Formats: sequence, C-alpha cells, structure tokens
Amino acid sequence: MTDDRYQLLRLLEAILFASTEPLDEKELAGRMPEGADINGLLQELKDHYANRGVHLLAFEDRWAFRTAPDLAPKFHIEREVVRKMSRAAIETLAIIAYHQPVTRAEIEEIRGVVISKGTLDMLLEIGWIRPKGRRETPGRPVTWATTDAFLEHFGLESCDALPGVEELKAAGLLDARATVATLGTQGLPNGAPVAEEADDEEGNISDMLTQREDDDPEAQAADDAYDAEVLRRVEQEEGSDEEEGAGPGENDDELSDSVKPKAAAPSD
Repeated sequence: MTDDRYQLLRLLEAILFASTEPLDEKELAGRMPEGADINGLLQELKDHYANRGVHLLAFEDRWAFRTAPDLAPKFHIEREVVRKMSRAAIETLAIIAYHQPVTRAEIEEIRGVVISKGTLDMLLEIGWIRPKGRRETPGRPVTWATTDAFLEHFGLESCDALPGVEELKAAGLLDARATVATLGTQGLPNGAPVAEEADDEEGNISDMLTQREDDDPEAQAADDAYDAEVLRRVEQEEGSDEEEGAGPGENDDELSDSVKPKAAAPSD
C-alpha cells in the first residue's frame, strides 16, 4: 500500500467517524480528493474493521461505523428508575387495603371516577395487589386484595395494623391530600367524614374522567374482561406452583384405594 492510499484511507476513516449520520458515496466523494477510488477504499476499510469492535456497514448506499453485533449486549445498562405513584394509584391502593376484598365497582363508587387500566397495571406490576377471587353475588365480580409484598413494604404484620383516622390526623396525612377526604367513613375505619379541600395539583388523567354511567355495557364488559384475565393468570400461576411443589407419592393412598379390589358381597 502506497503512502498516498494509506492517507486516503485515514481521511475516509476520519470522515465516517466524525459524521453524525450515514454518508453515501457521493457525499464522501465531495469530501475526498478528486479522483479517489471511493468504492475501493470503502471495501478496503470494511475488511480492515471486520474483526474489530466496530464494523463499517452499508445501509443501502450509505455507510457508517457501528458496534460489532456480538458486543452489543455488553452495552446494555440497567438503571433502577423510581417512579412516583399517581394520586389515582394511591387512592385505589388505600381503598383496597381498607376494604379488601373489594370489587372494581366498589372502588369506583368510593373514588367517584372510573379506574383506569393503567392504575391497576401499576399496582399489579409493583406486586401490591392481586385478584382475590369472585364474589358470590349476581355477575360474580372479581374482588381485589393486597399482597404479602404490600405488608412487607410498609412493615405491617397484617392489614389490621393499618393506621386509623386518629393516627392519620396526628401524622397530618388527612389534611395533606384532599382526595383522602373523599373516602370519608367508607375509606377509613372507625372515623367520621373528613372536610373536603381543593383538588391536588398533582393529579392523574383518570381523575379527570367523568363517572361512567351504570348502563354502559361496553365499558363494563371491558372492565370485567380485564379483571377476569388477571384472575385467570394468577390462578394459572398458583396452579403451576402447586403442581411443582407436589411430590411423588402424595396421592398414593388415594390411588391405592382406587385400585383395591372390592370385597365380594356375602352370599345368602
């Protein structure tokens, strides 16, 4: 390789590295000395980087350096992002904690607005709520309850240890958020209704929704389908855990009884 070609390769390499986007051969030719063999230089540079940490790749007729595919997983960075719970999620969690097992309709009646799917999704993802089962009433609605992870996170032995009205007042929590006042005696045990305050500026889009009409069958059907699907997944997971935990021989007695020959009836 002559010194001139080597210098052309260096220049081409520098141009590609400095570019913020892929360049086609026409653009490269405009930045290289006149008469330079752009295509040949690109192929030579591509071969040179074939076993390096970065590769020279062609995207149709445009060229750019990219990280070698086998090294890409090494650049994945996991960061723990702390997400602030929305007011709607806090209210929903409080209602479930104090009223469990509680249905979606009961939560919406207390809050006065429709529960958005995202609110339940957030609480489910955190692991603080779960479907408890179905209530034996017309329609058999799915009920919701808190989990052991909820108790563990808040340092509670059981839901009976949840603070009452007087404790919340002493801590200043009842005056801090106007939305707690909407719970009144329904949301808090052994307490009187709390005076209303102005709306909190930190709201959630679900708070802006108007209350759904009771005769809206499509919305009700969608909510029921969502609750039923979550309940199905939870029951399926619990069923698989039980099957894995069941050891061989647990049903031996039951099996042996089923295969035992029955005694012949005494003859007259």
